[in-house]
Formats: sequence, structure tokens, C-alpha cells
Amino acid sequence: MPIRVQDELPAVNFLRDENVFVMTTSRATTQEIRPLKVLILNLMPKKIETENQFLRLLSNSPLQVDIQLLRIDARESRNTPTEHLNNFYCNFEDIREQNFDGLIVTGAPLGLVEFNDVAYWPQIKQVLEWAKDHVTSTLFVCWAVQAALNILYGIPKQTRTEKISGVYEHHILHPHALLTRGFDDTFLAPHSRYADFPAGLIRDYTDLDILAETEDGDAYLFASKDKRIAFVTGHPEYDPHTLASEYFRDLEAGLAPQLPDNYFPNNDPNNKPRATWRSHGNLLFANWLNYYVYQITPYDLRHMNPTLD
Repeated sequence: MPIRVQDELPAVNFLRDENVFVMTTSRATTQEIRPLKVLILNLMPKKIETENQFLRLLSNSPLQVDIQLLRIDARESRNTPTEHLNNFYCNFEDIREQNFDGLIVTGAPLGLVEFNDVAYWPQIKQVLEWAKDHVTSTLFVCWAVQAALNILYGIPKQTRTEKISGVYEHHILHPHALLTRGFDDTFLAPHSRYADFPAGLIRDYTDLDILAETEDGDAYLFASKDKRIAFVTGHPEYDPHTLASEYFRDLEAGLAPQLPDNYFPNNDPNNKPRATWRSHGNLLFANWLNYYVYQITPYDLRHMNPTLD
């Protein structure tokens, strides 16, 4: 789907340089179809970089997707210009009476922070409760998965003793599931997290269907039976260099990070990493948009009662 964004958003030129189809609002208004309305709650500090990553994955399909960017942290950002936030982001009060076809909640670098110590934890809970009645399908990514499991299912925070960082092999568990339609039997995806997602815990304490796992038995992709919520514990949206940037950042900070697994050619950080997960990420987001959003969302968003026939 060509994503529809404001003409001035920096991602427009950035993604066009990558041969990604981006439709500006001025052009989209000439097409007489209803675009899907997708809200992105961007919790990452470097918001422009994260916008580029997610918009890239939402862009490759024949229908329009109308993107709205949301922020819930009122503190001054040290990584994103205030002018950018004021021009392209809305606050929750601006959209709380609206309905959306889809919601994406990004990750956040909060793996070692207790939930109640997160500055915007009450706002996270408010958005998730609101989404039950105002969003057809919500996709949670990495830290947002951990937050949602706690808020929606009461699962305590699970933290690894060491951070997992690298590109890992996964296998699908349900070949005929809509969200994994077209996936290879095994596929690669990046992870960068302290959060732990043991598949057994999710099976024991939720009614969610686990659709893909890591080789070590961590849940990677799981969803509710009604397709209203989906979870991905890795970072299929990451750029080729993102894990490298995190590694060198932590190295410069004196944190002695482990070299990301299966990432640098020959395990040499001087070698340029290659993206081995790009096709997986594109297919995952295309499947979510098609089968979890487009196929079940009502044509008239004023009447939210999504069903899948």
C-alpha cells in the first residue's frame, strides 16, 4: 500500500531515494478510495529514524494507508527536533474520539526499567484500553509486547540476565496461519532486547496463538484468535546498520557489549553488515495490513465491530 503522509515529512524524500512508493497527501486526495487509517505510537528516542523504518514496511501494497504519528511523552526530546514533533505528531487528546483501522506500538529502550518507573506508563495503559474500542487491529513490537502482556494479561516483566542482540533463525508453527502466509519454513529476524518471552509462559497464561518461535523456544510472533492484537518480539523493521549503531554506541559508553550474533560478516565489526531479514519484514507487515486490518475492518469507521467471515 502506498503510505499517505504529509508532503513535508522528511521520510518522503528518504524513502523515495530507496525506491519506496510514498504518496503525499496532495496526490492522494485525487484517488476516490478510502485509505486505511493507521496510527503509529512511536516510543523510540530517535523518532525520525523509526518513522523511516516502519513507513518503509507499510508502503508496498496497492491500497492507500493514511499514517498518523502519535506521541504520549510530554518531556522535551533530546533526539528529535521539537519542530518535527510539533509538525508531524499528535497528542492522545487529539485522536481519542477517532477510530483507526490499525495501531502500531513501537519498541522502546526500557528493557531494564520497571513498568511503574516508566514516565509515561499511565499513558501506555490508557492507549491500550482505548484501542479495544477504537482500533481494529494493534501490532506490538519488542518492548511494547512486554508492556502489552503485562497490561492485558497480567504477566510480570520477564528480564534476561544478558541482552540478546543479533540476527536469529526462527521457524513457523502454523503454516496456514494468515499472519505467516508466504513465510519460509525458517527465516531470519533481528533482536535487540533484555525482555524475555518464553513460549511456555505465553501458552500457560494467555489464549494467544504462537505462530513462530526462535530456535531457543522464545516466542517471536503470536496473536489473538480474533486478530485484534498481534505481537512481534524482534525488530523486523531495523535497517541493516541499526544493530551496528547500537553496538558501537554501547562500546563508546564503556558498557562492554557482546558482539551481535550472526550479524557482522566473519564476526568482524569492521565488516559491513548485510540485511538478511528484509523480505521477512515486508511480508509480515503486508500480511498484517491485509489479513488483520483490511479484511476485517468496517468500511465506515464510525461503526467499530470488526469481524472476519
